Amino acid sequence: MPFADLKARDDATGKSHGSTMWKKMYHYFEFKLEEFLEYSHKPSNAETTLHMIKSKFGDSVRSKTEVAQENEVLLKVLCHNICVVIQEMFELGIEPDFFSA
Repeated sequence: MPFADLKARDDATGKSHGSTMWKKMYHYFEFKLEEFLEYSHKPSNAETTLHMIKSKFGDSVRSKTEVAQENEVLLKVLCHNICVVIQEMFELGIEPDFFSA
């Protein structure tokens, strides 16, 4: 669901019916939507990135020791970042120049 289309349900109101927190959060959502979207988009980006890494490189870690497992996960993140840079180079038509002074 795109964030631009994000809104409360049609039957949602600010009436709390016993929960003052619901009333506060509803009004926060309604009156500060931009602020809410700015905060709520960050977890979405993290979830998308993790999904991309797991899809491309698998969701299991095969190393036995804790240090090796951490290194394996960091390597998957590094490989993902390299893949994204290469993809953007082709999409945006960027010509890399690695050996210029």
